Amino acid sequence: MLLKEELPLLTEEEQIQNEFESLLEDYRHTNHRQKIELITKAFIFANTAHKGIKRRSGEPYIMHPLAVARIVVREIGLGSTSICSALLHDVVEDTDYTVEDIENLFGTKIAQIVDGLTKISGGVFNEIASEQAENFRKLLLTMSDDIRVILIKIADRLHNMRTLGSMPPAKQYKIAGETNYIYAPLAHRLGLFRIKNELENLSFKYEHPETYYQIEKKLAVDEEARNLFFKEFSAPIRRKLGEMGYEFFLKERIKSIYSIWNKMSTRNIPFEEVYDILALRIVFKPKPGMSEKDQCWMLYSSLTEIYKPHPERIRDWVSNPKANGYEALHVTVMGPHGRWVEIQIRSERMNDIAEKGLAAHWKYKSGEADESELDKWMKTIKELLENPEPNAIDFMDTFKLNLFASEIFVFTPKGEIKTLASGSTALDFAFDLHSDLGMRCIGAKVNHKLVPLSYKLNSGDQVEILTSKKQSPQPEWLDYVTTARAKAKLRAHFKREEKSLMIDGQKKIEDALAAINLKPENEIMVRIMNHYKFSQKNALFLQAGKGLLNLEDISKVIFKTKNQNVFVKYLRMPFVGSTDNKQTKNEPVELVPSTKVDRKKTFILSEENAGITYKFAECCHPIPGDDVLGYVDDSEMVIIHKRQCPTTAKLKSNYGERLVSAQWITHKALSFVEILEIKGIDKKGVMIEILKVITERYGGNISKINIETDAGIFVGRFHIYVHDTEDIETLCKNIIKIKEVNSVQRVQE
Repeated sequence: MLLKEELPLLTEEEQIQNEFESLLEDYRHTNHRQKIELITKAFIFANTAHKGIKRRSGEPYIMHPLAVARIVVREIGLGSTSICSALLHDVVEDTDYTVEDIENLFGTKIAQIVDGLTKISGGVFNEIASEQAENFRKLLLTMSDDIRVILIKIADRLHNMRTLGSMPPAKQYKIAGETNYIYAPLAHRLGLFRIKNELENLSFKYEHPETYYQIEKKLAVDEEARNLFFKEFSAPIRRKLGEMGYEFFLKERIKSIYSIWNKMSTRNIPFEEVYDILALRIVFKPKPGMSEKDQCWMLYSSLTEIYKPHPERIRDWVSNPKANGYEALHVTVMGPHGRWVEIQIRSERMNDIAEKGLAAHWKYKSGEADESELDKWMKTIKELLENPEPNAIDFMDTFKLNLFASEIFVFTPKGEIKTLASGSTALDFAFDLHSDLGMRCIGAKVNHKLVPLSYKLNSGDQVEILTSKKQSPQPEWLDYVTTARAKAKLRAHFKREEKSLMIDGQKKIEDALAAINLKPENEIMVRIMNHYKFSQKNALFLQAGKGLLNLEDISKVIFKTKNQNVFVKYLRMPFVGSTDNKQTKNEPVELVPSTKVDRKKTFILSEENAGITYKFAECCHPIPGDDVLGYVDDSEMVIIHKRQCPTTAKLKSNYGERLVSAQWITHKALSFVEILEIKGIDKKGVMIEILKVITERYGGNISKINIETDAGIFVGRFHIYVHDTEDIETLCKNIIKIKEVNSVQRVQE
């Protein structure tokens, strides 16, 4: 009997030992100096510390640090210090051991990295600051000293995403949203393209599972035809490169499911119209005696003898590498059967950097003076951290500006080349050169012509900044800049000016409360903020300090009587009722305080509770059938957002603990206005056919029609009352059957 009880434990220990042996095997295949003893010591320590602890999936907890360590060495290419830090990264947070214990056993460097990876227990700014944002900020503070902190954190997040299936839906949305909002862009910026694609794909899989599997199924159906095309397309390229005497390999690159969906969504096109699903990657071993750049162009020349290039689809990242260190030459050519195909030309070194990102970039650096755009970006991050936003969420937004931007190249009057984020303005360029230039900027000359501060620069522009000692930053300048550096500098300047106004405004509000014998407690302040429609106290104090608020409302409106219910609110229904629903658009509904929402359970969206326990977000206007989630506000009202709503992305990454999964039940009583964009050939009678489908066959009501025609093509926007997404799908299927109609898409204004 005893042996049977011990059997699962024995199997578990074997499983742990096997995973550790696999980690050591991965490590032995690297060029790093072998420190097996140190890694073994870290494993034994972590395994002992986590003994008996299980993950939600049921496996021993130590399997997670082991998996993170394997990603660190195998997929990012880091060495023993990072492997040990990955093995130990949860010890301080989840056990009684301290950072000092780690330092005593493993040294200062590993202890610093583990400290950076350890989550803090709560916000340190104010009561509405997001704990998640604070955690990320602490991570960045440590990152400025050692970039390995963020690389290990990305590995940690990747393994969490790979095992996200064991989490409840609300937790999945929180983690997936946070991943797509910050970690995927961060992986992109650090050159970890394969990891970035996997993070985006996994986030999308959990946020939109049905759509994910639909696209996955379509890719599988298309796989055989795609493989045949790839063989036909690549055969002459193989022959040509062989004739030139190159050692090389060709790799088929399939566009990720998330990228396909993103293109379908942003361009309002079906899967069948995403033409760049397939690309070809050429990785070659450079010949001695010639630069890699010259050899890339030689290969380009040979390829364009086989296939004709698209004149506007050449991307030269070998002359000017991306800010994350990426180098390659991209060209789109016309392949067999009239199909455009992108070819990416890389040397082995370029490919290593593209696969392993920052770790490989440092491996190939030739010396201290060899400063890349990535090094410059790290300097910018350090600068942002020296004067950070007082609110952690603002800080995350500012930081995020530095992540996903593509680059342009502009010149100074003396011909020096500067790299800026795409979309940068003349004012951004001034701040990039020097903060004082930005603060005193009055305009610029672009290609010797006078332009305003808000002028958007293009690659190749030559820019001269004009300044004046009398100039000082204006509030509207924040709308003129797009880069994180410029926004951070301007905000820091305005924060200094606003501080005294906030102090004055706070005193005015406290005096108004004191006059009616109330103290500025949190519940009281939330009520005042809701009345004046502010989400942050500082914004409320600032407007009060400027004298822009009627503070008499505090005594005459907000706190009219002592017994007034704090939680009484008014809601204007964000939908138009059908004949079954007597609620009109402008009729206010008084709400009774709701019970506390159980955030661990799926929130049911019933027609009876619409406007009582939940309401629809005005930013994205979800309707029944949309993929949605709920955000629980201070009064326990659930605000329903579409999962792909930009506001939701921010909520998921900053207020994940307030999210609930939400599920529709049949909605046929409520009506919503949705917009269908219909495109087709402008033939006589086509509009009558469309109207017949909508009103006669479907029985729908139309609130507004807007039609434009140009050269025989029409584009119409029909505002139609529907009950749910099923109604929209039925309508689209019937309208597309009309011969002259080319496409029907649901759009949002």
